[in-house]
Amino acid sequence: MWSPGSGEIWVADSEGLGEWMRRLSQWAGLAILAAALPAARAADVNGNWQGSFDFQGSSVALTFHFVANGNALTGSVEGLPTTPAEIHDGKVDGNNIAFLLDTDYQGTQYTVAYRGTVSEDGNSIAFTMGTETGDWSMELTAARLRSAVPPAHVNAPLGEIKRYPGDGDGAFKTGHYRDLFAEAGHSPEETKAKIDKAFQLLFHGDGQEERLYFETGANQNGTLAYITDWNNNDVRTEGMSYGMMIAVQLNKKREFDAIWNWAKTYMQITDPRNPSVGYFAWSMSTDGTPRSTGPAPDGESYYVMALYFAAHRWGNGQGIYNYQAEADKLLRLMRHHPVMTGEGPFRIHPEDPPFVMPDHPWPSPDTRRKEAEAKASGHPLQWYRPSRGPEEQTVGPMVDEEHCMIRFAPNLPGGTTDPSYHLPAFYELWARWGPEEDRAFWSKAADVSRDFFAKVTGPETGLTPERSNFDASPATGWDGKPIPFAYDSWRSISNWSVDYSWWRKDPEETVLSDKMQKFLAGQGIDNFDGSYTLDGQPLVHHHSPGLTATTAVGSLAATDGSNARAFVDALWKMPVPTGEGRYYDGMLYLMSMLHASGNFRIY
Repeated sequence: MWSPGSGEIWVADSEGLGEWMRRLSQWAGLAILAAALPAARAADVNGNWQGSFDFQGSSVALTFHFVANGNALTGSVEGLPTTPAEIHDGKVDGNNIAFLLDTDYQGTQYTVAYRGTVSEDGNSIAFTMGTETGDWSMELTAARLRSAVPPAHVNAPLGEIKRYPGDGDGAFKTGHYRDLFAEAGHSPEETKAKIDKAFQLLFHGDGQEERLYFETGANQNGTLAYITDWNNNDVRTEGMSYGMMIAVQLNKKREFDAIWNWAKTYMQITDPRNPSVGYFAWSMSTDGTPRSTGPAPDGESYYVMALYFAAHRWGNGQGIYNYQAEADKLLRLMRHHPVMTGEGPFRIHPEDPPFVMPDHPWPSPDTRRKEAEAKASGHPLQWYRPSRGPEEQTVGPMVDEEHCMIRFAPNLPGGTTDPSYHLPAFYELWARWGPEEDRAFWSKAADVSRDFFAKVTGPETGLTPERSNFDASPATGWDGKPIPFAYDSWRSISNWSVDYSWWRKDPEETVLSDKMQKFLAGQGIDNFDGSYTLDGQPLVHHHSPGLTATTAVGSLAATDGSNARAFVDALWKMPVPTGEGRYYDGMLYLMSMLHASGNFRIY
């Protein structure tokens, strides 16, 4: 499975590593023998093939499109995270075929090798697929498809979008921010005490069980500090930008500057040979060394907004603390980053060594737990690592210009979007404060996101998928199924509800909040799950305070009633998240407390 947000795949494989290595050795010997013999007549593999394999209890469907020219094989494979993935180094020798393909996840590229044997009747191919290094393998049989296979998804044009000109009727215009806790009978003093406690614990509490904020010394720009995902033992642009937003909302300039200093020092990509230059690497180790060399646009979006608020609340300083200049530069880059292609492995900074994923799991509490689970199951926990050889990546803007929306990653070609990355409340401000040449784009992007939310959500549940195509049609996951509502998705209801609170332009946002609150309340407000299909089938049986918190923010847009009040009450009674899993839940909790109390404001 993908470890959430890590860019890693973990497989508890029923086949031992030794057996896989023996097979790899056998293939190597056969390849040497084959090189010494005349090439056999190539089997006819042209056309479309389809098969599936079992991946930790789920059936993963793959569709192969093969084009053979003599002994050379080209084509593509659908069903992987990069869909379609182009075949390279493909060969057909008699009834044997072999090829490689690259699949990308949040800026890290993985190479998978396929070797197959065509059946005597020519109607099936028995494949073994796995890493070139022999760390992981799976088997599948693909059958020839006699009927036409639908082509890879082509996004429909954007079409007509309802526009909402002007300043709306929300807090931006009126200056009034709803305090849902006051509406429930709690005093401002009680609310302030809860928020102050949450900040104290998450930023300055016990280092083992409570704190996420850690200061690490200083450089010429001052104090350095990071926000860590404790469970995965890394630093993410998501959490760093959330930390900055919390700090500016609570007037904590020291913490804000220290986080921004660490991000600029360690996370911003400055090597001109890295095609993601100018962006921020989405995951780093806490010692400032990389775990990735590409970005995730949700981090950049929150960096920009937090920097604009800092400029307006505290004024601009010098260098990296000229907040307005830094926000303008990053926002401009998000739309106008040049399309660049480079061959990795890549560096963050020119003086760094090239980053190559290690041949062992990253040390973390999550790793230790997975190792213990694998040991208890009697199966080895194996590490699926990416290709360690040269890799080519093409990176461009963080927005899809044709559809006027944020991308899941700026890697090209193709791509998808993540509904939880859509922030129309922020885009309205960028349309007023950002670089003048981009203001019309962000104004339209706000309306596009409002329209997109209405299209991409489950019609009965209000749930959004973690990823979708730009035209709001379902994107496909590893298992060949539509990508469901999961961890990223928890943020969507907060995004559209804050948009309603600040701008109050689109009444459909009330409908969406009502649907989602009704669905989750119907599942049981104290025990609903963390992941569902969009039609409401549970997938992960884990109740999280983070989802409760963001759904309470939904009450800013929801119809006043029993569901809206119940979620606000659940947030009020919720303790500050602690322990190994406190990162995501804790960040969402504190930001939700600020939103629900009317203390998350436009500065």
